[in-house]
Amino acid sequence: MTDRVIQLVQDNSRLIPLNFSAPGNSEVPAKDKHQRRLHDLRISVTDRCNFRCVYCMPKSIFDKDYQFLPHKDLLTFEEIESVARQFVALGVEKIRLTGGEPLLRKNIEILIERLAALRTPGNKPVEITLTTNGTLLRKKAQALKNAGLTRVTVSLDAIDDHTFKAMNDVDFSVDEVLDGIAAAHEAELGPIKVNMVVKGGMNDHQVLPMAKHFKNTPHILRFIEYMDVGSSNGWKMDEVVPSARIVNLIARELAPLKPADPNYVGEVAERWLYADGQGEIGVISSVTQAFCSDCSRIRLSTEGKLYTCLFASRGHDLKPLIRSGQSQAMIEEQMAKAIRNLWTVREDRYSEVRSAHTPQPRDRIEMSYIGG
Repeated sequence: MTDRVIQLVQDNSRLIPLNFSAPGNSEVPAKDKHQRRLHDLRISVTDRCNFRCVYCMPKSIFDKDYQFLPHKDLLTFEEIESVARQFVALGVEKIRLTGGEPLLRKNIEILIERLAALRTPGNKPVEITLTTNGTLLRKKAQALKNAGLTRVTVSLDAIDDHTFKAMNDVDFSVDEVLDGIAAAHEAELGPIKVNMVVKGGMNDHQVLPMAKHFKNTPHILRFIEYMDVGSSNGWKMDEVVPSARIVNLIARELAPLKPADPNYVGEVAERWLYADGQGEIGVISSVTQAFCSDCSRIRLSTEGKLYTCLFASRGHDLKPLIRSGQSQAMIEEQMAKAIRNLWTVREDRYSEVRSAHTPQPRDRIEMSYIGG
């Protein structure tokens, strides 16, 4: 079954060596070649998920024979905390836990508690967030809050049960996710953001029903263009529903919208407020409107590889250093140098140079491996 393993995870020839020399630039926050600051760290804590969403982990690839990573290959919570500490020292102020489905990682609350104790060079707490499909939130929400989680983002691709089950492909119902959102709200893990990936011909008819459902609630609905991430989802440009079309549809059929300023530099969602004051929506134009110019994110895979772009095909492996057997002080000193060197030479801008004729690499990293 080796043909069903994402080869990028296993093929060390596709890894880029890390540079452990003393960096020439010591500013905080660290900046890359396009002067984009390091601000967001996304950590995948598992490559497993209880959904089989057609745009992320289709059953045709991720079936019962698919070989997920063995537990021994995953970074431990102590190792993740050590990596995160170096990133926070270099300017990271926000950490998002992703998967797969992060709530499948046993005792995830322990990791959250460790990360919530980190402080920036200015002695500020780090914002700790988590993206989930919501099905385990009823059981976990209060424990997550108690551990120090700031808020959650929940994925929900339709409000109609038939459409939603077709999207997740494992028969989870809308009510299960809505109950998870309610549990997160009760635990004060908000403002809760609800992400809907819009795939033309599959769930685009759910844009208005979703907007109607979440209008005049404390939750923020965000529409995400179907992205060409990875190589297993069969992405086609004609299945992308432009976010501008979504905004125009809601403004015309539901209520007028007015643009709002981003909450921070590098925020990927374009914000729109209902003119009647009954909430807001967001659109993430990952295909039609590139937001590379102020991208501040770096991603850590569940087995310790760093990726400087969501559309990357090669990573940078930290695990050999982490498990080198050197003293912890020596490991963290070298890690800090490697991370700063990696960020300062970063020049990724895939979405800006993408075109209709851009070939899709067969070895591009999968979203389920490094999170969205």
